[in-house]
Amino acid sequence: MTIRHAGAAWLLTVPLLALSQSGWASYAFYVGKNLTENQAVIVGGTGEEVSSHWLEIVPARDHAPDATIEVGVTAEASIPGELSEIPQVEHTFRYLSMSYSDYAGFPAPLTNGGVNEHQVAVRDVWATNREALIDMTQTPQQGPQYSDLARLVLERSTTAREGVELIGELIAKHGYSTYGGNTHLIADPDEAWVVWEFAGSQGLWAAERLGPDEIRVLYPGYIEEFPLDYQQNPDFMGSDNLVSFAEEQGWFDPENDEAFNVFEVYGRQDTQARTGGYKYMTQAALEEAVREMAPVSERDMMTRVRDHRIADDEAGYGQVVSLKHGVDSDLIRIWVAPTGSVAAPFLPWWLGVRSVPLEFAQHRYLTKGAASNFLNPDFQVQEGSDFAGRRFKQVLYLMCEQPERFHPQVTELLEGFERDSFEDLGWVERAAQTLVAQEQRDAAREMLTFYSHSRADAAMDLGGTLVDWLYASLALRDGLRRPTGDEINDQGGETVNCLVDADPDKPQAAQ
Repeated sequence: MTIRHAGAAWLLTVPLLALSQSGWASYAFYVGKNLTENQAVIVGGTGEEVSSHWLEIVPARDHAPDATIEVGVTAEASIPGELSEIPQVEHTFRYLSMSYSDYAGFPAPLTNGGVNEHQVAVRDVWATNREALIDMTQTPQQGPQYSDLARLVLERSTTAREGVELIGELIAKHGYSTYGGNTHLIADPDEAWVVWEFAGSQGLWAAERLGPDEIRVLYPGYIEEFPLDYQQNPDFMGSDNLVSFAEEQGWFDPENDEAFNVFEVYGRQDTQARTGGYKYMTQAALEEAVREMAPVSERDMMTRVRDHRIADDEAGYGQVVSLKHGVDSDLIRIWVAPTGSVAAPFLPWWLGVRSVPLEFAQHRYLTKGAASNFLNPDFQVQEGSDFAGRRFKQVLYLMCEQPERFHPQVTELLEGFERDSFEDLGWVERAAQTLVAQEQRDAAREMLTFYSHSRADAAMDLGGTLVDWLYASLALRDGLRRPTGDEINDQGGETVNCLVDADPDKPQAAQ
């Protein structure tokens, strides 16, 4: 299967293996500050989980000296584990993230990451290990899992490097619970690090620094060539046994192997790091598409995250954030699409925002346990509100019924909505900065909250209009197609997307 990208010179071949991968994966994009329009590090990504997603702004907190937190996985995980308690720190930082409710054996709420008050951004990305490593994982496994690590980095780290060191320390002290290997992209205004945590119960991990002139797309996460003297190299980190364990297993021979390639040693053995082909664009193709946009803007990153070849029903939300020195903690801004951004607008949220609108908070739609339990009365007003995740899923399902017809028009409207938000940023942020400078921080936070809530309300109105228009257009022109089967849940086939007949060779409107 071959994919051509309009306006680009590259050609992409995708093996059929690509079409059978699990959707619970997530993308991460990194662009170094020398390649961006605003000289800021830009990070983007999706969360790819079936369950409901909702926005959370978590305040900074102080904790008692003997406080602990629960980490790990349960016996229901694909690699069984047991939950354990590890010490909490005295103070945790404020952060914003999208949460979700379900991954087998991984207790909710889960997170792929977000951004904290020190401009440390985290993205979690799947990165399957070689089967032999997975098979040797001891059960019941203990220690923090991927969501625990993302949250702990947001709560405790002031730089990306600190986040990497924290992950290494946590694994060494408490172990690591996994579904088969995982990576984190951790970024700050200067750099980013790819951290790969391995299965096998050996405390193995590796990290590679990404600098100001680099672009990296993770899906799956990967690290390739790695220096043998990594412990003396400021651009790499890893567990003490990273190389020696590979030698013991016969996976690396320093006498005959040209280099220590982390992916070839510890990664999945039936594919390649950058061109293995997942969904309809490889990491290499996505990295080239981003590089062709340089200098990259936030809106460019939204285009990449929204690309219909990667954003489909599996994409639970979209995120884009710029990281730049000199930004007040209340004015750290992150753009979030409440579900897959191919069908939903990116909305601006600042860490100074005081609350999340009810429509963007947790609802029972696709939430674990909703089908077998009645509603907790404490949530009845919140549940009575419309849910952004559900509304824009409706847009996705109706739009992708006839993507040739609807996808270009919906994309144009979403981008127009975002253009209006971008045009407001100047006065909104100048006003907030003025209030902060005048020692009226509470007023600045109220103003940011009012603006974010106003845009969220407008987005819900846009979503409602789109649903009504799409539904009426289908009903009045062609009639509404009814299902022919009797199983409403997908059984491992192709999920809903805006590819014509699920064929990326056919004409599409995306840039």
